[in-house]
Amino acid sequence: MNILLLGGGGREHALAWKMAQSKLCAKLFIAPGNAGTLQYGTNLNVSVTDFEAQKKVCLENKIDLIVVGPEEPLVKGVYDFYEKELPGIPVIGPAAYGAQLEGSKAFSKKFMQRHKIPTAGYAEFTNENFEEGKKYIAQHTLPIVLKADGLAAGKGVVISTTHEDALTTFEEMIINKQFGDASSKVVIEEFLDGIETSVFVLTDGKDYKIIGHAKDYKRIGEGDTGLNTGGMGCVSPVPFVDDIFMHKVITKIIEPTVNGLAAENIIYKGFIFFGLIKVNNEPFVIEYNCRMGDPETEVVMPRLQNDIVELFLAIHNGTLKEKNITYNDKAYATVVAASGGYPGDYKKNLKIGGLDNLKMANDSIVFHAGTKQMDDTVVTNGGRVLTVTSSGANITDAVNKSTAILQQIYFDGMYYRNDIGYEFK
Repeated sequence: MNILLLGGGGREHALAWKMAQSKLCAKLFIAPGNAGTLQYGTNLNVSVTDFEAQKKVCLENKIDLIVVGPEEPLVKGVYDFYEKELPGIPVIGPAAYGAQLEGSKAFSKKFMQRHKIPTAGYAEFTNENFEEGKKYIAQHTLPIVLKADGLAAGKGVVISTTHEDALTTFEEMIINKQFGDASSKVVIEEFLDGIETSVFVLTDGKDYKIIGHAKDYKRIGEGDTGLNTGGMGCVSPVPFVDDIFMHKVITKIIEPTVNGLAAENIIYKGFIFFGLIKVNNEPFVIEYNCRMGDPETEVVMPRLQNDIVELFLAIHNGTLKEKNITYNDKAYATVVAASGGYPGDYKKNLKIGGLDNLKMANDSIVFHAGTKQMDDTVVTNGGRVLTVTSSGANITDAVNKSTAILQQIYFDGMYYRNDIGYEFK
């Protein structure tokens, strides 16, 4: 099969690495890809949201399958486009309506309410009922969680510990359009105090298979301090996700979600990312994502033993329920190397050294994220530049292997956390 993978981050490098191992993958094209994906296929200078350009690529290269990495093309209707223009090519991802599970916080909250899926209590406000929203905030218990309704590149969530800060944030989002149209509607939630984890499934909209779970570390600073990022590291499996807890996740969250999709005839043929929080041993949904996470993909894909392309085809031909999912029994950890200044301003086009002469065992791999190839040199091209994933006897062992490899890599201002998985060591 000839496969087109949309995206260019660490998630896509991990997916490319996994798909290239499949006996079903003949040629792999990545749009736009990065310096790392070049190892597994052909990078194409095509935007993830330029559907017409992608269509041309599909026709020229006889593409048999499209795998969508990031959320933006899904929310903008990439599935719907190909269903109309090239209906013979399966697309791994939901249609635009189903992608609202991630694309609209209000949509996902209402979906959870309809199907009695445990989540934080909430209310939603726009410019039209702004004053009512201010009164709601003033009477709300602390902390208060404010979420921009739409996609905000992972930055649209603020946890306020004072009413004053919450009111300022509320005004910034709605009146000053902090996140543009994404914050024209704001969802205000109760704060849930617990420990977070994520569970990942593949579904055809009726059946599903769990393909892994992970815990990521969002804060830039060690000890989970400082600003939120897209993720500075990740571990899997998560020690507290035992059989009892996972049974609750399945019966109270995953099955009601998939059954809800089927009951509402929502077209959904791809990944569901369940962002969860464990509160007093009970799982609650913080958010849905309609794709894999980053850096979670970088631990989920290496741990998953199945042929991922076989699973994608099973989604398309209705045989997903017949598949058995198997995992490597080792612990996995990935550690992210970021550019100095991230998640604020940072420089690009910095030369990355050390990649050619890495001393690394077979149980480690470097996944590129914000990189690009310039002639014979790999340079930085984003805030999160690369991740190193390792497996080990336990989380501490895996983290130590990844950080040992990062110590051999260098670029100006490079930064990574040394404490990924700290609460499990």
